[in-house]
Amino acid sequence: MKISINAPSYRRPYGVKTLKYLPYCRVWVDCGEYEEYKKANPDAEIISCPKGVQGNLCRIRNYILKQEFGRGMDVVLIIDDDLSYIGRFEADPVTHFGYKERIITAEELPTILEKYSIMAQDLGAKFWGLNCVKDARAYRQNAPFSTNKYIGGPFQCFLKGNRCLYDERLPLKEDYDMTLQQLNLERVVLRVNYLHYSCDQSVQPGGCATYRNREREAQQFALLRQKWGGRIVHFDAGSNPRREVVRNYDDYNPIIKIPIRGV
Repeated sequence: MKISINAPSYRRPYGVKTLKYLPYCRVWVDCGEYEEYKKANPDAEIISCPKGVQGNLCRIRNYILKQEFGRGMDVVLIIDDDLSYIGRFEADPVTHFGYKERIITAEELPTILEKYSIMAQDLGAKFWGLNCVKDARAYRQNAPFSTNKYIGGPFQCFLKGNRCLYDERLPLKEDYDMTLQQLNLERVVLRVNYLHYSCDQSVQPGGCATYRNREREAQQFALLRQKWGGRIVHFDAGSNPRREVVRNYDDYNPIIKIPIRGV
């Protein structure tokens, strides 16, 4: 199985944390930043993109998908350039009480990618990912995988035959939209619940931070809700059923309700 691991990066040549964890990851950058990225990461595989491709996360992700599947890849993984590690929780080996986090090594990842790509293929899915919550309480021992749940942007894996592209109007809500696109078209995705990722989203300068602000987040949320409808895209009201009305608009990460049966 031919597997490609990729990370788009924009305006942060000295901040590609993913390379410390996965030195074999292919990093896609704007042609005007190639030399600086190469200088900062001399041992990494830095790929120069044509002018105009970078600057919109959806556009560069679509470019990567087209390029990698175009050269015969069976699996294309796209991860964030600030992904620090992938982990899982295991029973504490000393006390046997509670859980202890274990980091998946760079050598283990290709085997995991092949294993769950085969599983996704068997389910009829063309898209899979990991648990977005780094918390043992989200481990879900009785449901080690899900088939109709949100898959976050820091780790999104596509299989050959994928028919969905990112909506370039939604560069700040692309992961929610991609999950909904895949479920709408294929009726199934695969999320591996016992594995999670850790990344510093919106912390470093560069990347999406160059165009992420409160006003843009509000506009992107409204557009996502307009596209999929208010019955599917909700505000995160927490435990307050009236929070959608009275909330302070500081968090625009939605809750998506998928009207498809699954795990």
